[in-house]
Amino acid sequence: MESTITPIDPIAFSIGTLDVRWYGILIGLGIAIAFFMAVREGKKRGLDSEVIADLLLWAVPISIVCARIYYVIFQWDYYSQNPGDIVKIWEGGIAIHGALIGAVATAVIFCRIKGISFWKLADIVAPSLLVGQAIGRWGNFMNQEAYGGEVSREFLESLFLPDWIINQMYIQGAYHHPTFLYESLWNFVGIFVLLGLRRVNLRRGEIFLSYLIWYSIGRFFVEGMRTDSLMLTEFLRIAQVMSLVLIVVSIAIMVFRRMKGYARERYLDS
Repeated sequence: MESTITPIDPIAFSIGTLDVRWYGILIGLGIAIAFFMAVREGKKRGLDSEVIADLLLWAVPISIVCARIYYVIFQWDYYSQNPGDIVKIWEGGIAIHGALIGAVATAVIFCRIKGISFWKLADIVAPSLLVGQAIGRWGNFMNQEAYGGEVSREFLESLFLPDWIINQMYIQGAYHHPTFLYESLWNFVGIFVLLGLRRVNLRRGEIFLSYLIWYSIGRFFVEGMRTDSLMLTEFLRIAQVMSLVLIVVSIAIMVFRRMKGYARERYLDS
């Protein structure tokens, strides 16, 4: 039976010679939903929707480029021999940490130019970032990437997964952990955690820093299950190292800002 399993076609439809892939559609969907979510919350906090839209116009392309550069750097042994593949982002191969670096750098510069508090903006968009990441992981599912070690079909069935997910996890002659799903679910839970933290009325910037901590904790453990990780050394996974760094730095920033009195304003302050 397993030999007859046909994976989901990663191409959703074609327009002439142009193939439109599920990967791009799902990433685009995640960005769209994240945008409308951020706009809605921004209006409540006195931030004009045009500000979010203007930031998006810069942050999205820069983040995608940074995500690809990040991935290519740590896969340089391959891309140095196949430079024509560097631009083929539709086949997958963009790193979330690279995108995050690009997005934060863009937002910092954008806020300085616009005279807006970076921490205020970051708190507003933090849950939206998890929305985009949670949906974007399903693009990895369509490409049959970001999966974990081998498991049995019985194990996957014990997770009460539908057949279409189980069948898509049959890759290169074996079933695999759906690590894309584990991370996606962790991110969806994180959305509600961050929304709950808004009611706690944390100090400005701490919702965004909590996002970094929450995402990094989940990513650290999920990454340890993956078989296609970007590696820093033979034993060190880059994403795990980055996750630990983000957790430590985020906590340190929280403590530092409170000790120095830089976090007097709170999220619900006008």
